[in-house]
Amino acid sequence: MLLTERALNRALLARQGLLEPWDIPVPEAVERLVGLQAQAPTAPYVALWTRLAHFDPMTLGQLLLDRSCARIALMRSTIFLVTARDCLELRPVMQAASERSIASGPGKRTQGVEETVLLSRARELLNARPRTFSELGTLLAGDFPGYPPSDLAMRVRVGLPLVQVTPRGVWGQTMAATHATAEQWLGESLSERREPDDAIRRYLAAFGPATVADIAAWSGLAALRTPIERMRPTLRTFRNERGQELFDVPDGLLPDADTPVPVRIVGDFDNVLLSHRDRSRIFGETDRSRFMSVNGLITSTFLVDGFVAGTCTVSKAQGGATLSMTAFRPLPRNVRSALRAEGLRLLAFLTPAARPDVRFD
Repeated sequence: MLLTERALNRALLARQGLLEPWDIPVPEAVERLVGLQAQAPTAPYVALWTRLAHFDPMTLGQLLLDRSCARIALMRSTIFLVTARDCLELRPVMQAASERSIASGPGKRTQGVEETVLLSRARELLNARPRTFSELGTLLAGDFPGYPPSDLAMRVRVGLPLVQVTPRGVWGQTMAATHATAEQWLGESLSERREPDDAIRRYLAAFGPATVADIAAWSGLAALRTPIERMRPTLRTFRNERGQELFDVPDGLLPDADTPVPVRIVGDFDNVLLSHRDRSRIFGETDRSRFMSVNGLITSTFLVDGFVAGTCTVSKAQGGATLSMTAFRPLPRNVRSALRAEGLRLLAFLTPAARPDVRFD
């Protein structure tokens, strides 16, 4: 069966809660999305605001405080906010992605360091109290002279499952990224399973149908053809307009390609923009540089008819908050009106005490 670009777009939006908002508990939403990308502390909150019919940011903040959720490097060795259960299950699966992320940099520059000795010393330091990477690297450099402290800290980040402790990432609070081991922070051991099968199924349920290359782009893992072939009898397959094979879970949502889509605002680093090798199902390649910087920064965008159509920026001054929208192409009046209403809703969420204003650049 052939799936057009628009059909893949509608499938992605439906599975991401961007076609119709979900009315489900926050932990269920976090797990359904296989975590929330969280380089920016507020990004997970905006991601849930966009997707849930009812969302109180204090709910997510409390889940972090009571350690039901955690922030940890997972897919692509990038910081994600996940439930404690997923932290323990997914971290071993993504170990290889973490190792690949430093192979040509910190890993090469610290080749002379015995890993078991390094990680043993790091555990001692982290068991004493949570540490920033700067502090951890400086302390380790005393035991391993001649190696850059930052590289030693990165080796530890790969070798140990380090979570960012609260109040880092809690709504309305600030704190430098400070780390403890997941076992120490969550009080449980990591799973011993490293096979990616379950993670692949969950990815497909949240982002599919998708190619093997898409799964690799999301996860940062290599050699995924073997598990996919092992799983093939339990998956359904399609073809896209370029003839590439797409894999999917049997019950994955596939709305009609002409399903109407409301305008949506998605925040910085939103997963919907970053989870495929071929991202034509959500934005045009010519628009990429307008919201993706060469050093990996992803700015907030808005969707029109399900595709990225412009960028959003919030600024504050003299008791007011302004959401500036820059459209990539001219927008009809009714679309601008819908975007203005959605923008005012976002400002009420982000800056409830400020005077709101939405402008189109």
